Amino acid sequence: MKNTTLVVMAAGMGSRYGGIKQLDAFGPEGEVIMDYSVFDAIKAGFNKVVIIIRKDIKDDFMKIIGNRLEEKAGVPVHYVYQEMDNLPSGFKVPEGRTKPWGTGQALLAAKEFVHEPFLAINADDFYGSEPYKIMHDFLANIDENDDKAHFGMAGYLLKNTLSDNGSVSRGICSVDANNYLVSIEEHLDIEKSGEAAVGFTASGEKHDLSLEAITSMNMMGLTPKVFDALENGFTDFLGNISSNPLKAEFFHIKVISDMIAEGKADMKVFGTGAKWFGVTYQEDKPTVKAAIEKLTKEGIYSEKLWG
Repeated sequence: MKNTTLVVMAAGMGSRYGGIKQLDAFGPEGEVIMDYSVFDAIKAGFNKVVIIIRKDIKDDFMKIIGNRLEEKAGVPVHYVYQEMDNLPSGFKVPEGRTKPWGTGQALLAAKEFVHEPFLAINADDFYGSEPYKIMHDFLANIDENDDKAHFGMAGYLLKNTLSDNGSVSRGICSVDANNYLVSIEEHLDIEKSGEAAVGFTASGEKHDLSLEAITSMNMMGLTPKVFDALENGFTDFLGNISSNPLKAEFFHIKVISDMIAEGKADMKVFGTGAKWFGVTYQEDKPTVKAAIEKLTKEGIYSEKLWG
């Protein structure tokens, strides 16, 4: 059985949320959402944690959660930085750009510490404990003996990912008869509508969506084979941003989708009935806090998470 690593992408900043939500307290002892993610992952069997952050939040990060993880997690915890000027040779940051380059660049920042199958997650998403066990077992037993990359992802039901406080964007998955991913199509401004949901494609086309639709919440089991593709993809991306140099973002799911389309990878979709909680809006915070409180009362988590 292979070693497995949890990679937490915590470098983003939620503009709609109105602050650094990755460092906001949600648990009874001031735990942030990431505490629960790392706790669930270690309980499932992951034996290393790599956290991607920005240098400018390092001091706050260590005070609020980092020092606690280093003391209590019981596994190695590494920190890497997503820096805007960490670019391939021949490229420089466009004048006036202030934001990092997206999740693809974030994962590349973790490359030096990740040499085994790994689970990539968002720091501000509460995924539930079940998917960590499913994804760990997949990654720990993954077959890497052929040239094709074998990836996996947790597939959530759309109804378990919606916010009561506004519209959301979701990647709606098309899956084949063997539960392999065919495609992910981003839908914007999704809101519940009766017994279904309504959203819009990137081109503005309105779609009715089933509440049972399989949805990607960026919980993806990957292997180091993804890094070469990310490096090549980042170079191509930077060479074609002239139309939007200040805001264009490089997403890891685009690279993975291209690998699948080209036959270089496949991605098994593991369905889960777990309810996802997120804090897209400040108004979502009471809902997430209440959900964690309920799970604590049910004994899923203890009042003192780390003992």
